[in-house]
Amino acid sequence: MIKRELNYEGPSPLLYLLATPIGNMSEISPRTKAIIEESEYIACEDTRNSGLLLSRLGFSKKLISCHEHNEEAASSQIVSLLKQGKKVAYMSDAGYPAISDPGSRLVANCLNNGIKVSTVSGPNAALNALAGSGLDSTHFYFHGFLSSKPSERDQELQEIQSRKETVIFYESPHRIGKTLAALYGALGERPAVIARELTKAHEEFIRGNLKEFLALDVSTLKGEMVIVVEGKKEEKAIDEKAIINQLKAYLDSGIRSKEAIKKTAETLSINKNQVYSLYLSAFKNNQ
Repeated sequence: MIKRELNYEGPSPLLYLLATPIGNMSEISPRTKAIIEESEYIACEDTRNSGLLLSRLGFSKKLISCHEHNEEAASSQIVSLLKQGKKVAYMSDAGYPAISDPGSRLVANCLNNGIKVSTVSGPNAALNALAGSGLDSTHFYFHGFLSSKPSERDQELQEIQSRKETVIFYESPHRIGKTLAALYGALGERPAVIARELTKAHEEFIRGNLKEFLALDVSTLKGEMVIVVEGKKEEKAIDEKAIINQLKAYLDSGIRSKEAIKKTAETLSINKNQVYSLYLSAFKNNQ
């Protein structure tokens, strides 16, 4: 049976999820500050980080630790407080709770106990990076962090390989080198963007392709990062004869075979391996 009750009307308790700044402190909204002011308890991913944020905003609140390792137990405490009529809000360290951060189990526990949930808008690293990437944003797939275990990570990438949507990953500095190598190995020379230190003083968008990223000095890739990668493009169905004719034209002009294969692929916007295969059958094997 469907139960309908407006979030800001009716007798059911309400948990607020607060999106917090991902870098620039001035991005916290007046509404977020208003919700904090009226809340009796602030549940948070890290009491030290959230305590510092609240102090900078001029608030002193009772804090409840609710992170990845204690979320089940902490959510029971939060549910109990809300049922007692207490006003509670939850924030993660940066961005939205439950988006590559704790919070989803808390939300599920609240909903299962008849407690409504409302999200207060704020900054989001994935959307900031996508909007500024210049890649197609019509459709996108947010993956977040890849597994730290190579076998699981490679399985994830294998499943992502065929997605046509722009793909968004999160990554940290100590893993970025291995992740970029894995992305290139699975996805090839796709256009991509690394967005780092978003909204901070050293914000940077690095644009290129996954192969080019392998040449980056990883010691310069500091801060939390978002990697935005172009989705899989449909390969054009081009007549083999047209490919061979284009390839022959480049070869006849004196261009070396390797460069002719590359230029043919670029000219016809097709996979270089397809051109190479035809080169072997039409030219190399007949020499």
